[in-house]
Amino acid sequence: MISTLHHCSLTDKPQPIVTVKPQSSVFTGDTVTLSCDVGRSTGWTFLWRKNSNPESSDDAGTKTISSVRVSDGGTYECRAQRGNYYTEYSNAIQITVRVRPKPVVKVKPDVRVFRGERVTLTCDIQETGVWSYSWYKDEVYSRRTDQIYSSAGQDQYYIIPSVDRSHAGLYRCRGTLTETQQKSEISDGVTLTVSDLPTSTVTVTPDSPVFTGETVNLKCVIKPYYSYWRYEWYKDSVKLQTSDRYTVNRDTVTIRGVTESDQGQYRCKGHIDGRPNSSTSSSAVSLSVKDLKPKPELTSDPAGAALTGNTVTLTCRMDPSTGYWDFYWYKHTLNPETEKKKTHSYSLKIDSVSDGGQYWCRAGRGKPVYYTQYSDALWVNVTESPKAVVTVRPDERVFRGETVTLRCDIKWGGDTEWTEYRWEIEGSKNQYKNTVNRTSTQELIITSVDLFHSGNYTCTGQIHTRSSQRSDAVTLTVSAEAQASVRVSPQPWLTEGESVTLICEVSGSSTGWTFSWFRDHDHLSDSSRGAGGSYTLSPAALQHTGVYTCRAERGRPAYYTHNSSSHTLWITGVSASVSLVINPSRSQHFSSDSLSLSCEDQSNSAGWTVRRYTDKYTQTCSKQTGSRCVMDSLSTSDTGVYWCESESGEKRRPRNITVHDGEVILESSVDPVIEGETLTLHCLHRSTNSPILSADFYKDGSLIQNQTTGEMSITTVSKSHEGFYSCKTERGQSLHSWISVTGVFNVSRSGQISVFNILSFLLAASPYLLATVVLLFKCYRARESFAEDQSQ
Repeated sequence: MISTLHHCSLTDKPQPIVTVKPQSSVFTGDTVTLSCDVGRSTGWTFLWRKNSNPESSDDAGTKTISSVRVSDGGTYECRAQRGNYYTEYSNAIQITVRVRPKPVVKVKPDVRVFRGERVTLTCDIQETGVWSYSWYKDEVYSRRTDQIYSSAGQDQYYIIPSVDRSHAGLYRCRGTLTETQQKSEISDGVTLTVSDLPTSTVTVTPDSPVFTGETVNLKCVIKPYYSYWRYEWYKDSVKLQTSDRYTVNRDTVTIRGVTESDQGQYRCKGHIDGRPNSSTSSSAVSLSVKDLKPKPELTSDPAGAALTGNTVTLTCRMDPSTGYWDFYWYKHTLNPETEKKKTHSYSLKIDSVSDGGQYWCRAGRGKPVYYTQYSDALWVNVTESPKAVVTVRPDERVFRGETVTLRCDIKWGGDTEWTEYRWEIEGSKNQYKNTVNRTSTQELIITSVDLFHSGNYTCTGQIHTRSSQRSDAVTLTVSAEAQASVRVSPQPWLTEGESVTLICEVSGSSTGWTFSWFRDHDHLSDSSRGAGGSYTLSPAALQHTGVYTCRAERGRPAYYTHNSSSHTLWITGVSASVSLVINPSRSQHFSSDSLSLSCEDQSNSAGWTVRRYTDKYTQTCSKQTGSRCVMDSLSTSDTGVYWCESESGEKRRPRNITVHDGEVILESSVDPVIEGETLTLHCLHRSTNSPILSADFYKDGSLIQNQTTGEMSITTVSKSHEGFYSCKTERGQSLHSWISVTGVFNVSRSGQISVFNILSFLLAASPYLLATVVLLFKCYRARESFAEDQSQ
């Protein structure tokens, strides 16, 4: 057997060597590189530890710490590993990390300097080491062209021997360690301000001239202001020092009890200790001293008599050249003062005559106060202010579209006319008060007044600055439209030969109206019958029967009301033999039903025709045959008053016909019911034209009976049963009809119903007839009864 022998060389364990770049002492933010060297052998993995604590491993043998922090400082070691073999630990390297220092720029003598001064800027770095310094002005320091100075060696100062405005700006500095070339932070900027040499000015309080005995203050004002100025004062080129009457306190000189000897030229200048430069010397200020104590002049505006409720302005005048004063005011007596004011005027509110009397003033200033003489006394005479009175034409209640004139009258014994009038209008709009002031002449004219003009109107008069007392408020009420209405006295039903008066009124207004009258839409020109709003027929004749309306007007241009609702006037002959016969004989009818009306005369029916008044129009029945009128299909437009009319124009037997398009009507007689007889009412339905089994009956809107037969009867009728009747069922409700009751003696011997029976036509189908019906019936009943008694 042949064996081969291998010879190995055994050595001690190697120990790596650790090196550091750039150095072991660094500033925060620097980069540090550690290297672990084992020699020329290869295949090693390097293990690092810090302060004996394992940290990391690498194959290259280097450890780089970028942007190093203080916490990265410590003792670093390394060793190498190959397989399971480890070297010894290297030598230990101590890394020291310090906060990068930041310089502070200091300026002497100050950051605010005057042109020509020497300025020293110091870059102060609180870190050991040998530093060189770089200075930067205004621009960003990273640009090399912005560096204005770099020191050689350890010179940390930047000196400007004679500063001027071009040196003003923002200064920064930075340090560099000469050994390691490590740089500090850039300092914060410090702004250097360069000013011209300051100027001095002397002010005098109070203004010159002053008066003997006053206290005078002279002040030295240097701009720009510095708290460390040292002041020098000169009078007529002689430096002032503190004495019994002179107090020199830095920038102020006080002269107590000034005399004429204190007149002269005063000036000042300022110095700053430790700095060669000073302010310029101020211009000289002349102090003038007068020996005579001044006296103000007291005047009033307005001059003359003052009116209560007004304000009088008192003015205390001083010579403007004497400067500023406070003013003291006195009333009735010189002691004590009434009030002190900064201004020379005093507003005196005249509330009553007792505010009149003597007034004085004087002026004062300074501490202690120097007073002038008192002014001469001024008498303020006060009289009672007159009160304005508002009048309105045509009336305080007007209608939209009218012209309204409001006049402001003021009775005053003065010889001066009121020159201006002020109107105040307090209106109501959208529930909020709205006040408007207007300046006008004596008359305030509103053309075409509207609703928004409603409100309370007051006025005052003015003469220059004097005002009258405000008037009491006058309420102007503007309504949407004016409506005329007609009433008749004593009644609209009368016999020819009697007298009757129609009266035209405007609702809510009675002032300034003139009236026009119309009969059957024709204007009545016989004004001799009318006076004001009245139109009188005396004696009344048959041809006066007709439908009357009226209209009112007032103002220029004329304003017209709406026409009144119509009012029918009936004049009957002494003998009335013609009757209007209605079939079916009832006052209410269904629409679409037929109706027959005829005029019947006991002697001769020829020459009589049926006429009617419907909705403001008077016309002959459209289907007239002789004295008979037939309407085949009624409509609500046929509702109205129907009568018989002769060829000569006589009118007889008016009756009211009501046409209802509902389902229910009330059946009642078209003629009055005679006292003592039985009144029977039926509630009829359209489909059957017969009584409805269950119905409620009403009188004047109140339930009086509930009947299951559809019929209501009142036995032994009396006058108390007169009224408006209607009925109501589950199918509907009828219209109202007026039921009148007449005495038994009102029936003529011939069996014909007397003239009084015309009142039965007053059934309440048309609203404009209802109110008239009741009044006419009651009045005429009394007249008819009287006529019957005389005929017997």
